[in-house]
Amino acid sequence: MKVWIDQDLCTGDGLCEEICPQVFVLLDDGLSYVKEGDQVLSDPGGQVSLAAVPADLEDAVREAAEECPGECIFIEA
Repeated sequence: MKVWIDQDLCTGDGLCEEICPQVFVLLDDGLSYVKEGDQVLSDPGGQVSLAAVPADLEDAVREAAEECPGECIFIEA
């Protein structure tokens, strides 16, 4: 599974980071981004910044996508 965030839709709510801080991070610009390990994929962000999700975190990533008020989290198989 891979995941990315559309920052144009992001509301900066931070729910994704609360649900799964291993994959999502809210930066100083007020928007959420995905990360792989310690590497934040914020340049350029969006669909180009596609993060691989460890198998043990897939359920948390799905929950974050479902709870996201901006509906900006996109999961790819």
